Amino acid sequence: MLKIIIIFFISISNLFASEDYFLTLRNEKVNLRLGPSFDYPIKIIYNKKYLPVLIKDRSDNFRKIQDHENNSGWIHITQLSKKKAGITMNDMLLYKRPTLYSKPLANIEKGHLVIVSKCKNNWCKIKSENYSGWIKKKSIWGKL
Repeated sequence: MLKIIIIFFISISNLFASEDYFLTLRNEKVNLRLGPSFDYPIKIIYNKKYLPVLIKDRSDNFRKIQDHENNSGWIHITQLSKKKAGITMNDMLLYKRPTLYSKPLANIEKGHLVIVSKCKNNWCKIKSENYSGWIKKKSIWGKL
């Protein structure tokens, strides 16, 4: 009976461990490596704090990530954060309230990094440089 319970918990934990999830870059400068060790060469140097990345796999203290441009590689876990942020997937308007009938505040261009405060229904409240407001949730790629 104990063996069945242990096998059940191991299979359940493997199901949850295989799901992809988002994190963000913790620092202004982060190295993306070809493999899960400091011995592997650097593939890309990211220069954008809070850039969202999709976690695809893990190996010890390294995580295999994919960015919004489909670049992939390995980053040490100390360089990752749970801060909520996203990249806009197309040009859009920033609204004062979470409705299309609200006052438009600014145009947000495709590929713009936004910090996400909260999300409700189909909208997310974001901060972007000098502006704060609401945009459609489906237009953001990242940790919401």
